Amino acid sequence: MVIAPEIAALLDLRERAVLVTGSSSGIGAGIARRLHAAGARVAVHYAGQRVAAEMLAREMGTRACVVHGDVERDAERLCEDVIAEFGRIDAVVNNAGIQPVAPLLDLGPDDVREMLRVNVAGVVALTSAAAKHMVARGDGGAIVNIASIEGLQPAAGHSHYAASKAAVIMHTRAAALELGPHRVRVNAVAPGLIDRAGLADAWPDGVNRWLAACPLESLGTADDVGNAVLFLLSNGARWITGATLVVDGGMLARPTW
Repeated sequence: MVIAPEIAALLDLRERAVLVTGSSSGIGAGIARRLHAAGARVAVHYAGQRVAAEMLAREMGTRACVVHGDVERDAERLCEDVIAEFGRIDAVVNNAGIQPVAPLLDLGPDDVREMLRVNVAGVVALTSAAAKHMVARGDGGAIVNIASIEGLQPAAGHSHYAASKAAVIMHTRAAALELGPHRVRVNAVAPGLIDRAGLADAWPDGVNRWLAACPLESLGTADDVGNAVLFLLSNGARWITGATLVVDGGMLARPTW
């Protein structure tokens, strides 16, 4: 079967310049690879893993670069670095985040402040900084925020993390409302448990409980998240904004009692 050119073109990101934060490894690296495969020019961002970021950029070749900085404190400069490299910034994937686990009664104020600074303030700062460039250019853009199903359904030991991801989901909707008239779309992806090297060995009980409860009886992969991001950045989602796409194998479809 031959796929019609107009259908294939829906997922074509050729020449779009995309910043993917926290993309030196894990989910972020999977997203970066998927967008690059769709033709995008990708800025691989890192805060601490310089070698991994440089290796990924070399793997992707001439349509990739590396940028470094704190997503909250350096948001404007990160956007300027992408523009200096690619001449424009068409999209941002706010993937960078932290996920420490701690019981509510053990949380200190610094724990909560840093969680909200990185996971929420960082997303808001980069969304605002990138959107200013997109609005000034006048031809729109797209932003995808990586949230979590914990922004919709909490887990024990994750109260500050769940709160931060719930904030990301609501920020996504608010930003979509304000930026829509400028043709800048803002959406979120809420992944469930995503597999990584060594996860089953480090957390066998959690993985087994997930597999027993998940309707699709599997863990997700970085490619699953990357596919969702690709769709939301593409022309296939041109009339979608303010949405949260849940990528969790059906876990949130389960009854809670």
